[in-house]
Amino acid sequence: MIAITGVCGLTGTNLARLLLAQGRQVRGLIHREKRTVEGLDIELAQADIRDPSALRRALAGAEVVYHLAARISLETKDLAETEATNVQGTRNVVEACLQCGVRRLVHFSSIHALEQAPLNLPLDESRPRVASQSRSPYDRSKALGELEALQGQSHGLEVVILNPTAMIGPFDYYPSYMGKALLALAQGRIPALVRGGFDWVDVRDVVQTAVQAEQGAESGSSYILSGHWRSVRQIADLTAELTGRRSPLFTVPTGLAYLAAPLMAGLARFNKAQPIYTRLTLDALTSNRQISHARASRDLGYQTRPLQETVQDTLDWFVDNGYLPDDDRSRIARHD
Repeated sequence: MIAITGVCGLTGTNLARLLLAQGRQVRGLIHREKRTVEGLDIELAQADIRDPSALRRALAGAEVVYHLAARISLETKDLAETEATNVQGTRNVVEACLQCGVRRLVHFSSIHALEQAPLNLPLDESRPRVASQSRSPYDRSKALGELEALQGQSHGLEVVILNPTAMIGPFDYYPSYMGKALLALAQGRIPALVRGGFDWVDVRDVVQTAVQAEQGAESGSSYILSGHWRSVRQIADLTAELTGRRSPLFTVPTGLAYLAAPLMAGLARFNKAQPIYTRLTLDALTSNRQISHARASRDLGYQTRPLQETVQDTLDWFVDNGYLPDDDRSRIARHD
């Protein structure tokens, strides 16, 4: 039995589909929503990772656990809630694994758990974890979550840690933060861009390699799963090419974007929406561009598909599932 926490998110629903295609038995842990996995031949278990007793019931009989559930926070003052999920929640998962006799834990962390500086040198698995109090609550919580996961090793639990970059791809039901950004570009709702960019990776490549790590990685190992660094301008231009919409004309200097970030956050709260840019997303946009997945390629056969294919497939999925208005549907350029 394979158990997945956070099964309803972008990564979890893609992972569940892959495991099912391999003929494996899957149990998905759900908290509030379940529509992303409705219709799939998986067992569902209601459990909040902050509830140890619910976790023990949900993980009973599992041999392998993929721990994906996490809180992604764009707020600098969100430390308590973020740590409750990403740190204490991971501790609860580890303890439940030990109590239930789970053999292996595959822990999904983040590239932001690792120090980004120095920015002029490639970032690989030798980088230390984030420790500075000046870093965002999310970054610190993911670094501490890794340490919690590794604690299980001393009690016999096999642990592998994965550090993906910015994931996009199909089956993004909610959608994810990156999915929302891509949708906004496809709909022409972003008036201006900012300098900087992300390392983008296809979620399908990530989950494929996660299964390889589950089956063959050495316990205690960690793997960066990166893809292709592209600027926001390059992603906007690619989206414009695929949709036929005009790419935003203006690119705002990073310094000016930082000055405007509090105003944008205030407007987003007033409109009950997620801000496009915050100080934390601007920090991420200006982080390390040289992220190496050499270890994953060497040990696990990790490969990444072309970014244009990923963006095309993601936009196609949004069209097919009604996330773009009807007048936008005809704009998506199909490349079958």
